Amino acid sequence: MNAVVIAVSLMLILSLIRVNVVIALTVSALVAGFVGGLPLAETISAFNDGLGGGAQIALSYALLGAFAAALSHSGLTHLISKAIISKLGKEPNSSNTLVVRALLITAILLMAIASQNILPIHIAFIPILIPPLLHVMSKLKLDRRLVACVLTFGLVTTYMILPIGFGGIFLNDILLANLISNGLEAVKGQVPQAMLLPALGMILGLLVAVFISYRKPRQYQAIEQAPEVDVKQLNRRTIVVSLSAIVLTLMVQLYTDSMIFGALAGFVVFRFSGIIKADISQDLFNQGVHMMANIGFIMIAAAGFAAVVKATGEVSTLVSSLGDLIGDNKALAALLMLVVGLLITMGIGSSFSTIPIIATIYVPLALSFGFSVTATIALVGTAAALGDAGSPASDSTLGPTAGLNVDGQHDHIRDSVIPTFIHYNIPLIIFGWIAAMVL
Repeated sequence: MNAVVIAVSLMLILSLIRVNVVIALTVSALVAGFVGGLPLAETISAFNDGLGGGAQIALSYALLGAFAAALSHSGLTHLISKAIISKLGKEPNSSNTLVVRALLITAILLMAIASQNILPIHIAFIPILIPPLLHVMSKLKLDRRLVACVLTFGLVTTYMILPIGFGGIFLNDILLANLISNGLEAVKGQVPQAMLLPALGMILGLLVAVFISYRKPRQYQAIEQAPEVDVKQLNRRTIVVSLSAIVLTLMVQLYTDSMIFGALAGFVVFRFSGIIKADISQDLFNQGVHMMANIGFIMIAAAGFAAVVKATGEVSTLVSSLGDLIGDNKALAALLMLVVGLLITMGIGSSFSTIPIIATIYVPLALSFGFSVTATIALVGTAAALGDAGSPASDSTLGPTAGLNVDGQHDHIRDSVIPTFIHYNIPLIIFGWIAAMVL
């Protein structure tokens, strides 16, 4: 009857039966407080205090949506979409279509990987790149569940093994630092090495999604989402301004470490360069904010939910109770630690936020069972990464949904959450368990 287990399970059940994720998170937070023994007033106070933690990222996504709408209005993304469509040829089932499908999936995958390690912009590229390509995907009959899996793979896997960009933050600044602070004598080089085997599980899941689960065509309505812009009107000045806005957005975000000011800088460039006229700037801004509003509200609610779960103190109780269940069974210990990590991360929605919570308890527990340093790294790192893919409140699933559901043909739970949970969390548990046993 642990509050974490009940609240996360309730949140998942409500989401699966198509209750809005914001409502599911809010109701589950109240249940977590009740089961965890918190007075109603304290539960509501913790929830309200936690909401502020999601406000920054919600505003970031709103401004990114506005910037994406401005970029789309410039015609640059529409030009890219038209160029890809022109390569389809007249026969939709020709070999040329298969080539374009492969190139499109590869390009999306490389962009998702680059967004974590080369240009650390995380999901900021999704509302810019994906909506103009939806018409192309519909023409190709490309299953958007596959695209969601490809995006989530790039958003999660690379930060698990490459200590650059967000990978550097996850592996060194958060994972290694918390392991050392809790008594594990680990060094920097051991962390990506220990996470390599769990990452192979992610690769296996991606291959299954590409070549087995979603290889068949899926029918969508070919709705043109990009504004009607005459490609011939794209002169050199428009292209230069658009590219300058993109570069400035990236530079400002990296310099200020804030997506808010990066997206704002890009939108301002479009507004005062004359690309966006004064009479339509407000409509474009509202259009972009509306596109990303859902993800923003979910992240705000998720922050409140996480705050209530932490306030109950039931996370440490849940992990501590493992000792009574495990006995001396090392293999069972590794499995249960991973499953509990999955529950915690799916509730909080962020692997980065999960590590400080579980490392305090997992490190002493792992050492008491005789796990090696690298095995302990793999256990804690995998337990945290579990649930980042497959959580209704994770930006690794919310980001893909925000881009793929612009035309209303991609359901967050059934087309993003469930596919990524099946293809990534299950292999992660298996390969994370193997890593804990062999390293």
